[in-house]
Amino acid sequence: MIYKKLHKTIENITSKVFESEEKMIASVIDEFVHDNIQEIIGGRLWKLYPDEGCYRIVYQTGKMELIKKSFQINVSEYPVMDLFVNERTIFGHETNHELMSKGILKFAASGVGNRIKINNKYYYEYLVAYNRKILNEEVKYLLNIMASVLTSKIRHRRSSKTEKSLMEDLDKARQLQKSILPQHEYVFHDYDIYGLTIPAEMVGGDFFDYLESKDEKDRLGVILGDAASKGVSAAAEAMYISGALRMASTFEIKIAPLMKRMNALVNQIFSDDKFSSLFYGELSNDKNGLFLFANAGHNPPFFLKKGTNEIVLLNPTGPVLGPSPKASYMVENVNFDPGDVLLIYSDGVVESQDAKGEFYEENRLKKILIRYRNGGAKEITLRIIEDVIKFSKNGQYNDDKTLVVIKKRE
Repeated sequence: MIYKKLHKTIENITSKVFESEEKMIASVIDEFVHDNIQEIIGGRLWKLYPDEGCYRIVYQTGKMELIKKSFQINVSEYPVMDLFVNERTIFGHETNHELMSKGILKFAASGVGNRIKINNKYYYEYLVAYNRKILNEEVKYLLNIMASVLTSKIRHRRSSKTEKSLMEDLDKARQLQKSILPQHEYVFHDYDIYGLTIPAEMVGGDFFDYLESKDEKDRLGVILGDAASKGVSAAAEAMYISGALRMASTFEIKIAPLMKRMNALVNQIFSDDKFSSLFYGELSNDKNGLFLFANAGHNPPFFLKKGTNEIVLLNPTGPVLGPSPKASYMVENVNFDPGDVLLIYSDGVVESQDAKGEFYEENRLKKILIRYRNGGAKEITLRIIEDVIKFSKNGQYNDDKTLVVIKKRE
């Protein structure tokens, strides 16, 4: 999934040691300006000087003509600056004559870092600006994720905790997270369901749940999500989303409005460096095996048809939760026939690495799903996780691994 790959790319870049946070951000700008796939022709880093009420250029690269280092933008004279606090990423037509003389006619820019108050208005510590010929909503989603990850890295650099207090927090979080996870096995009419999660650390950002409707016994929600950060903060986000969805399941809420509300809540409740992918599916007692779903930037689950061994990907129907508060989500559907299998998984499964640094990848996951397709939901799940663990036994990269398998009985 492009959102998750972008996140991993930035994680890899920023995992190195940098002299300053400005150089860390600059390294990410370099990566995207010099990556032909992104089609970005220029990038700049602006830094806020609160006492002077202005942004100054601190880094620039690409094919654009260089801006002189003394150049500054006064926030009071640039109304577009007021938009960042709510939108995070904005597109615009340049109006400053000096910038226009450098060939900067259109721009995309994202706020990074903390928000600082100047004259009763809030402004981001940094603005990362890019020039690209085509600007659309997909680009906005990607830049929002880039800004979120960079903000997370900046805050991580600045924060510190004693080992003792961290271990106490981890133990409390582990106990709380363990208490809210559902039982592995679940039976719903003609469907057998089995799920499990293996956190990379004491606590993790993966979560899954089975959401019973108290008013309608013929409807069951199945969710699997992945909070993009790690450790306690990821666990907190995972528990909040899971709890909010449990509460929502007690009401009569359709899937699309539910996903839109969850996205707005994540954006509102958590700091702007947090986001999460989420797959939400809904089983029913429909005689045709109707399965409704919405996918918020999550790895596409595999829907295996028994008769043909064809695997259908349940692709995203909207962006990840958090960075884009006004995003909408489509609802799509498939139909279960007897013997069909749905595999929902987190990216820690396919991104597990062996001793050579090679990834487990989707193709291997598809092959083992097909190999054990005739087993029950529990057997399929355990066979897959066993293969993943064996594969990654001596690997260095380790992330949370979560699987949920749904099979319609024959």
